[in-house]
Amino acid sequence: MNIPEKLMERYGKSHLSYSSLKQALGDMAQFDRYMKGELKYKSDALSFGTLYDMLLFERDLAMDKYVIVSQDKIIADCSDKTKDSKRPTLTKEYKEAKEKVELEYAEQGKIICAPDDWKMANDMIDRLDTCGLINSHLKGDYQVGFTEELDGVQVKGFLDCLGDGFISDSKSTKSVEKFRYSVRDFSYDIQAYIYTKVFNIKDFYWVAQEKTYPYLPALIKCTDETLFVGGMKFTNALTRIEEFLEKDYNPITDYLQYEV
Repeated sequence: MNIPEKLMERYGKSHLSYSSLKQALGDMAQFDRYMKGELKYKSDALSFGTLYDMLLFERDLAMDKYVIVSQDKIIADCSDKTKDSKRPTLTKEYKEAKEKVELEYAEQGKIICAPDDWKMANDMIDRLDTCGLINSHLKGDYQVGFTEELDGVQVKGFLDCLGDGFISDSKSTKSVEKFRYSVRDFSYDIQAYIYTKVFNIKDFYWVAQEKTYPYLPALIKCTDETLFVGGMKFTNALTRIEEFLEKDYNPITDYLQYEV
């Protein structure tokens, strides 16, 4: 059997994604958990990134999907003990109250959002518009999905913006100057490699923007060298996945080997 067939037999799906390939470069136990749907990430940074991208690329959907709920509104339903604490948002009661509100809105298909996050995301987008990046490098078809064969495997994903002769990806970050390290650390180069190969477009850009005022943006072009590294990582990940599926070994026995 080939890789797609083995993936289907083991996980019930025959495709790989950037996220699964990234996991395969590290701990195969994490790859196994990810493919089984057991690896779920939830953080304030990820939540804000989702809000930011939806307002940027699918604004009408964001206006319908999000509900602005302040911390004060949640605290109002808490006990006096929580209200009088120095940091009420860190209390167990507050977290439980927030989770309850989230679940109530989730049943309606809604996502709650803090007023400060909503304002910051919109202010960031205004800066992108003012400096011209929205019209120059974030204009095209948005949230373009694909499932295509690449190097003998099915890859599935969504790209942010398919422009006229280019692909761009929006990233919020702590520092645009240090974003180059994020490309390496989070393997964004694999994304760039996959997208450019699938759509046969060479020019790939990241539009990165800082999350602190005044929200400095940056246009970062992906070099041929970075695309090459992304391709090497892609191949390395496939090799690890193929060996893992062929040997059918316990992922807990996996360990990395490298030189520095």
